[in-house]
Amino acid sequence: MKKFFSAVVKHRIFVLVIFIIAFAVCFVLRNMVAVDYDINNYLPEDSASTVAIDVMENEFEGGIPNVRVMISDVTIPRALEYKQNLKKIDGVTAVSWLDDSADITTSLSAIDKDTLETYYKDNNALFTVTVDNEKRLEAVDSIRNLIGDNNAMTGSAVSTATATTETVGEVGIITVISVIFVFVVLLLTTKSWFDPIIILIGLGIAIIINAGTNIIFGKISFVTNAAGNILQLAVSLDYSVFLIHRFDECRIDNPDPNNAMVDALCKSLGSILSSGLTTVIGFLALVLMQFQIGPDLGLALAKGVAISLISVFVFMPCLVLTTIKITDKTNHKQLMPSFKKFGKLVSKVMIPLVCVFAVLIVPAYLASNSNGYYYGSSHIFGPATQYGSDTKKIEDVFGKSDTYVLMIPKGNTAKQTKLSDELHSIDEVSGIISYVDMAGAEIPPQYLDADTLAQLEGEHYDRMVISVDTDYEGDKTFALVKKIRATAEKFYPSDWYLAGNGVSTYDLMDTVTSDMVKVNFLAIGAVFIILLITTRRILVPVILVLSIETAIWLNLTVPYFTGTEIYYIAYLIISSVQLGATVDYAILLTDRYKENRLVLGKKQAIIQTLSDSSVSILTSGSVLTIVGHLLGYISSNQLLAQLGIFIGRGALFSLAIVFFVLPGLLYIFDRLVTNKITIIKKKKETVLNEQA
Repeated sequence: MKKFFSAVVKHRIFVLVIFIIAFAVCFVLRNMVAVDYDINNYLPEDSASTVAIDVMENEFEGGIPNVRVMISDVTIPRALEYKQNLKKIDGVTAVSWLDDSADITTSLSAIDKDTLETYYKDNNALFTVTVDNEKRLEAVDSIRNLIGDNNAMTGSAVSTATATTETVGEVGIITVISVIFVFVVLLLTTKSWFDPIIILIGLGIAIIINAGTNIIFGKISFVTNAAGNILQLAVSLDYSVFLIHRFDECRIDNPDPNNAMVDALCKSLGSILSSGLTTVIGFLALVLMQFQIGPDLGLALAKGVAISLISVFVFMPCLVLTTIKITDKTNHKQLMPSFKKFGKLVSKVMIPLVCVFAVLIVPAYLASNSNGYYYGSSHIFGPATQYGSDTKKIEDVFGKSDTYVLMIPKGNTAKQTKLSDELHSIDEVSGIISYVDMAGAEIPPQYLDADTLAQLEGEHYDRMVISVDTDYEGDKTFALVKKIRATAEKFYPSDWYLAGNGVSTYDLMDTVTSDMVKVNFLAIGAVFIILLITTRRILVPVILVLSIETAIWLNLTVPYFTGTEIYYIAYLIISSVQLGATVDYAILLTDRYKENRLVLGKKQAIIQTLSDSSVSILTSGSVLTIVGHLLGYISSNQLLAQLGIFIGRGALFSLAIVFFVLPGLLYIFDRLVTNKITIIKKKKETVLNEQA
C-alpha cells in the first residue's frame, strides 16, 4: 500500500479537486432523496397485511380509515355539517359517522346504545376519516385548520404527518449541537487549533457524499434520515483522530511531512481498516432483516462508513498536507492529561472488576431478553405532544379504537350475513359497515347510495369495515387479529384479506421477532471472523466480542429493571449498531497493548496502553455518548428518542468495559493473546544480554 499512499500524497491537489466536485454534486442530490415516515410501508411485500392492502387498492377507491376526529360540544345537525366539510378536504377519500350505521332521523333513544356511543357520546362526535397517503400532509393540516386546536384528531395518518414535519427541524438542531460538541472535544484532544477544522471538513465531505449517494435507494426511512448522518459522524470520527495522532507521532522521527504521512498511513492502515470493517459488517447485518427499515439503515450506514474510510485514507492526507503550514503555526500544548495515573488506577482494580464482569454476564443476558416491547408506531408520540394529548382526549371519551377492513368474495349475501353475525359476537367488535349490515341480504344493491355502494362492493370482493374497541397493538389486539382471521378462514378458506393498523402491527411483530436471531448471529459471527483473520489468535476475537456484547446486554437491562417498554425496532438496531460502533475501542486498546508488550512487562504495558489510547477512545466515545443522548432528549419521536438513548448509554457501557475490564482480560490471558510477541520479546532480550 506504500506505493498507493505515495501516489495519493504526490497528486494531492488532483485528489482534493475530485472530492470537492463529488461534495458539490452530492450536496444537491441529498435534497432529492425522498423520506418515508410510514413504518408500515417497510413490512415485507409478501406479508398478509401488505397483500391485503394491495388487493384493496385494486378493488376499492377508499383506503383503510386512518384518522379519528373528535368534535366536542356539538349537536347532531352541526356534526353532519362537520362531516360534509371533512369530505370536501382535498385528500380525504371517505368519512364515516353515526348516520352510516343508524337512522338518525328517529329519536336517539331508538338507536342501539353501543352503536350510538361508538360515534356520539356526551355531545362529542367521533368521525372515522380515510386520508389518501399521497396527500397526507396537506389533508391532515386542513383537518386541523377545520376543527381547531380545541378539538382532537389521532390515527396513523396524523402520526406520520406529525413525524414528517417535526423530525426535520429536530434533526437540524441535533446536528448543529453535535458539530459544536465535536469541535470542542477535538480542540481538547488534538495538538493544533486547526486540527478540529481539518477533521470536521473531512467528516462533513464524507457525510454529504453519503447523503447524496442515498439517491440510489430511491427513498430512505425516517430512521435513516434522522440518525444516519449523526451516527456516521460519531462512528467515523475516531478514524480521522487515529490518523492525525499517528501522523504527529511519525513526524517526530521523520521531519519530512510527505514521508511522515505515508508512514502514518501504512502504520494506521491495519487498525483503522479492521475497525472500519467490523463497523461496516455490524451495520450490514441489518440487511438480513425482513423488516425493511433494517436493510435501509444498514446499507446507508455501511456505505457511509466505507466512504468515511476512503476519505480518511485518500482525502484527509491531502487536506492535512495542503494545510500543514497553518497547522504548525497553530500548535498548542497538550490540553488533555497523560492518563498515566488513570492507567495505574485501572491496573489496581482490573482483576476484581473482571470477576464482577464474569458474574454479570449471564444475568445481563437474561434480563436483556426479558423486556416488554412496542412493535408498531402507536406510541411514538408522548402525552406532552399535541398528538399524544389529542389521542388521550379521544380515548378518554370513546376509548381505544381501531378499524379493520375484511375483504371477502363477492356475492352470496347469505354467507356474508352469517359471517357478519359471527363477527358481531366477538366482544371487541363494536360495529360493522358492510352491504349486508346496511341493507340486509334481501335488499337489491341498486337501493343503496352509489357512493356508499362503491365503498363496499368491488369487482371481485365485497368489503366489511370493522370497528374494534382495542389499541393498535398489544396482546389483546394480537389475539383479536388472530380471532378475526380464524373466523374469516372458517367461512372463506384461503380466500379473504384483512387489513388495518392493528393487523399490520401484528405482522410487524411477527416479522421483527423472527429477525432477531439471524441479525445478531450474522453481526457477531462476521465481526468474530474479521477479528480472527486480522489478529490470527482465536482468543482475541472471543474476548473483544464478549466484552462488547456484554456492554450491549447491560445497556438493555436498564429498561428491564426500570419497567420501560422497548420499541422492538430500536432493540434490533442497537444490537448491531453498538457492536459495530464500539468494538473499535476494544480493537484499538488491544492493538496498543500488543505493541507495548514488545518492550514492557504485562502490568507496565497495561498502564502505558491506557496512557496511549485513552484520548483517542474518549474522543470517539464521548461524541457517540453525547450525540446519542441529544437524539434521545430532543426528538419528539419516541422511537428515535429511545434509539438515541440506547446509543448514548451503550457507548458509556462499552467505554466502561473497555477501560476497566478489557485490560484485566488482556492481563489474565496475556500468554494466549500475545504468545508470538512474547517469543520475539524474549529473543530480543537474549540478544541484548549476549551483546552486553
